[in-house]
Amino acid sequence: MSIGALAARFGLATHVLRHWESMGLLHPHRDAGGRRRYGADDLTRVATILISKEAGLGLDIIRSLSATVDRTTRHKILHPEAEKLRSRIAAAQVSLELIEGGLNCAHEDITQCPNYQRLIAERVGPRVPAHGRAQDGNPPAARAD
Repeated sequence: MSIGALAARFGLATHVLRHWESMGLLHPHRDAGGRRRYGADDLTRVATILISKEAGLGLDIIRSLSATVDRTTRHKILHPEAEKLRSRIAAAQVSLELIEGGLNCAHEDITQCPNYQRLIAERVGPRVPAHGRAQDGNPPAARAD
């Protein structure tokens, strides 16, 4: 199939496929006139790239993954990506907790909600009274500004 047909099949612009080719992600055959011709393997590669991008992987990582069949290498590539994703999921869960707390709060003023107050207290940490001592009676820690 032509580059236009492949792009249309996946809802992509043709320049995206050209870019992926320039990065070594796609390797279309050329016909006698030099035009790109894509086959079933290319359909699979494009689908793989799209699924990988939806998983949050960048094109360089996708290229590295497609260049290896070694399980150990694949694990070395994917382990840091899994850690980044776990971190993003944790941050999203905290965001959802804040939003749901606001939705479920019966107070007119959200600053009066116990959930809001807990989240703020966790973020602020121990309060430092005006006279320069933390709630535990110790002077505040030296700051490295």
